[in-house]
Amino acid sequence: MTTMTDKPTEPRAEFLADTATGLPIPGEPAFNSPEETRRHRKERLAAALRLFGKYGFGEGISGHISVRDPEYPDQFWVNPFGVSFKHVRVADLICVDAEGRVVHGKHRVNPSAFVIHSQIHELQPEATAAAHGHTAHSRALGALGRLLEPIDQESAAFYGRQTLYEAYEGPSVSLEQGRDIAEKLGDNRAILLRHHGLITVGGSLDEAVHWFFTYDSCAQVQLLAHAAGTPKTFTHEQAMAAGEGFGDAQLGWFSFQLLWDEIVAEQPDLLEE
Repeated sequence: MTTMTDKPTEPRAEFLADTATGLPIPGEPAFNSPEETRRHRKERLAAALRLFGKYGFGEGISGHISVRDPEYPDQFWVNPFGVSFKHVRVADLICVDAEGRVVHGKHRVNPSAFVIHSQIHELQPEATAAAHGHTAHSRALGALGRLLEPIDQESAAFYGRQTLYEAYEGPSVSLEQGRDIAEKLGDNRAILLRHHGLITVGGSLDEAVHWFFTYDSCAQVQLLAHAAGTPKTFTHEQAMAAGEGFGDAQLGWFSFQLLWDEIVAEQPDLLEE
């Protein structure tokens, strides 16, 4: 099999940047203190939650996004229980410890958010952030018991990097179920929960949220394609090649920056502390 990385000796074209994708993608920002990193992550978290609200990913009290605290790795920041995605500000975010105690913030934690996110952050040290929602497309795909098929470039980002969680024992409010989900997730970037919804993870909040948006849109495309006929999938070689580009972690991080610019320009109040 030949992939893009099998040709390191070929000269790079002048119009291509020196990144894995050849795109002029900047690196992630560096900060001088945990406090600066924490503020950055909290701002991104509030923005991600507003984006979930804007794009219709809310479903009552369901859905949550978390990001690990940069100073205390056994703690994570998450949206508060009972506050609409469309209204969350930085000031509303809560920080939860490994025992489920709210150590910063004035709101309570959603029990499902604690049992799922605490276990993902504990068992998957590379998962800086996790995004979970009960979207219509992910629920429909999960009800069919199907994962994403490699039918386009975007879906190839999850080729060999997704898993289906079949078990269902009611709402996720037990640590045992949260741990089982985290264990089944493994080193994948997405886990589709049958009868439930979708979880994506990433090395940054930006990346995790981008994968969530992409997975949900790919689920919609797949459902439409199957409703219309029998879609043609990539070959293994094609899926691997497409996945190297559209599944690149740096590209995933950078893609969120466009959403960040969009939502901050539209809803600057989200940054209120």
